[in-house]
Amino acid sequence: MRTRVTDMFGIELPIFAFSHCRDVVAAVSRAGGMGVLGALYFTPEELEIELAWLDEHVDGKPYGVDVVMPASYEGVDFAPEELVARLQGMIPEGHRKFVDELLTAHGVPELSAEAAAGRVLLGWTDATARPQVEVALRHPIALLANALGPPPADVVELAHAHGVKVAALASTPRHALKQVEVGVDVVVAQGTEAGGHTGEISTMVLIPQVVDAVDVPVLAAGGIGNGRQMAAGMALGAEGVWTGSIWLTVEEADTPEMAKRRILEATSRDTVRSRSWTGKPARLLKNEWTDAWETAESPGTLPMPLQFMLVSDALRRIGRSEAAELATFPAGQIIGITNHVRPAKDVVFELVTEYIEAVERLSGLDT
Repeated sequence: MRTRVTDMFGIELPIFAFSHCRDVVAAVSRAGGMGVLGALYFTPEELEIELAWLDEHVDGKPYGVDVVMPASYEGVDFAPEELVARLQGMIPEGHRKFVDELLTAHGVPELSAEAAAGRVLLGWTDATARPQVEVALRHPIALLANALGPPPADVVELAHAHGVKVAALASTPRHALKQVEVGVDVVVAQGTEAGGHTGEISTMVLIPQVVDAVDVPVLAAGGIGNGRQMAAGMALGAEGVWTGSIWLTVEEADTPEMAKRRILEATSRDTVRSRSWTGKPARLLKNEWTDAWETAESPGTLPMPLQFMLVSDALRRIGRSEAAELATFPAGQIIGITNHVRPAKDVVFELVTEYIEAVERLSGLDT
């Protein structure tokens, strides 16, 4: 299966697997695709440990790193050393009260003193993502991806100076053109079906528009969970697929147990685009948490990164409790077919097998 992206990265299969779990990343790369590690939840020191582990466990196969460097967010002009304190001061007390009352109503206990020192910001800003980029470029990564908007031009130049290709996610043709203008090598056209931050245009509509708009390779994303969907994406002009939610329930995944159970049981109707996680629209598991932010009592969500700073401790409290009705998680509509646990390599094998079967079936149709 040869396309421009397989040639670009020296991989056997044009299957890219985004995951925050290093074991999933390594398994997919070893199976012939390319695993891409989401760096968001790691401090620079932790990311160094994760990437050092990957260097030893991908068997010399290429892998990538995904960061979040949004083009716009609150506090973009703040100095790095004052960023967290100034942003914390921008969160209204009414919003804090709403979150506390929601958790109290569901009997969610406070965090222990030991667990209370949480991470309130993570890599949701340029200032906090740049140290992650610096760590990533000290390793033999093949790809640096940006999950929100066009990456800064100087970061693209820095990656290229290290021999690293750059990808970025786009949810409209206009976004894709902006990515190409700053020099990205691959555009990931992500339809609204996808988990996490996503736009409003469906994958079927978006991919051909992006393919026609840019001259770099395009990966199809959003609702890609089996070989038939992979074949559809390629038929629309994509040269590979970018997958995420299908890896949440593989054997290697470290998805929180409550979220994994819900994903295995969910239908494709059990997700919703909500600002309740980060302040920007993201597809999440639909439940009483996402519903609460749409009620008349809700004060409304805050812009990025204030919303995540507001709810980060609450999400940790929920995760440590038994309040499954509040346990949300980024997940795409494809979770409707992820109803059993299997090794990551088996998922790769089935994608390829079904893709071949789909192509052969179409080739056999009378014209």
